[in-house]
Amino acid sequence: MPNLLAFFITFATGLAGALLLTPLSIRLGERWGFMAVPGGRRKHREPVSKLGIVPIFGAFLAAVLIAQLLPIPRFDPRETLRLTGLLGGAVVLVIAGVLDDRYDLKPFQQLVGQLIAAAIAILFQIFIESINNPLTGQQTEPWPYLVTVIVTVLWLEVSMNTVNWLDGLDGLASGVAFIASVMLFIHSAFVLQPAQTSVSLLPLALMGATLGFLLFNFYPARIFLGSGAPLLGYLLGTLSIIGGAKMATILMVMGLPLMDFAWQVFRRTREGRNPMSGDRGHLHFRLLDHGVDQRIVVSLYYVFCGFFGALTLLLESAVFKAIALGVMVALLIASFALIARMPQPASSSESSSPSG
Repeated sequence: MPNLLAFFITFATGLAGALLLTPLSIRLGERWGFMAVPGGRRKHREPVSKLGIVPIFGAFLAAVLIAQLLPIPRFDPRETLRLTGLLGGAVVLVIAGVLDDRYDLKPFQQLVGQLIAAAIAILFQIFIESINNPLTGQQTEPWPYLVTVIVTVLWLEVSMNTVNWLDGLDGLASGVAFIASVMLFIHSAFVLQPAQTSVSLLPLALMGATLGFLLFNFYPARIFLGSGAPLLGYLLGTLSIIGGAKMATILMVMGLPLMDFAWQVFRRTREGRNPMSGDRGHLHFRLLDHGVDQRIVVSLYYVFCGFFGALTLLLESAVFKAIALGVMVALLIASFALIARMPQPASSSESSSPSG
């Protein structure tokens, strides 16, 4: 089967699944009481279903399972094992996420679910055992297993909570996740030599799922991600590991959300508060509170993440990629410093859930 046909089938399955499941999740959220009521950090005016985790996972799962039936060459003998671990961890997050959306689990309970998902991924051979040296372009020697476990857990935890904290404006987290999926797909299917065609179907499935969901999640949203945000972070974190480290791609695409994550932890800790306590101190909230239109804020995130993500595909030299990463970090630090000096509107002190 030609690769392009396999790509089309996988993407179309994810897209169609999300287009079918999202309206259903909107109705189920209304019927079962999975609703985000107005108030807190978000400024929506009417109750909105927050069962976004259902169409995201359902569409992704359908596309991935269909992709496994396609006659595509598979060169990694551990590919099926890793896919099992990825889906097993995702199922744990779906169960924990639905419970959280219904009963508002405490932060520690949410953390336990995330750690279990990360542990399942590691047990099924999804882990970071070395990185590429940006100066030589060569991989480092494999780390001791304990270091591998710690680094992988930290990576997945940061990935999950970064996307969770990013989910503050309609279409922001799902749109950035779509962009990240695009970059991972292109990297696996067209940049790597030899191409990892079978592996590339996984981010392609996520592309279809996130795009279909985004059509209902963009401003004004008819459905929120809810606990689907940590699930997206988990999927992006694991997909960046499977089939060879593509962490540089994710670091460039998610550089802005990751820096905002670090900024909030530093700011809240310096103020003597729990770093996991929610407020409107995030960059996207501050821009919104200073009068920038919500669609413009989200579009700026899309452009920034897409531009620096594309650089990882266009730049062949590891040194140039490291320089681009350094430039991005410097720009973000300067931007955060400037925004931190701006007077904070009174509305920015409002807090909602402890999810960020």
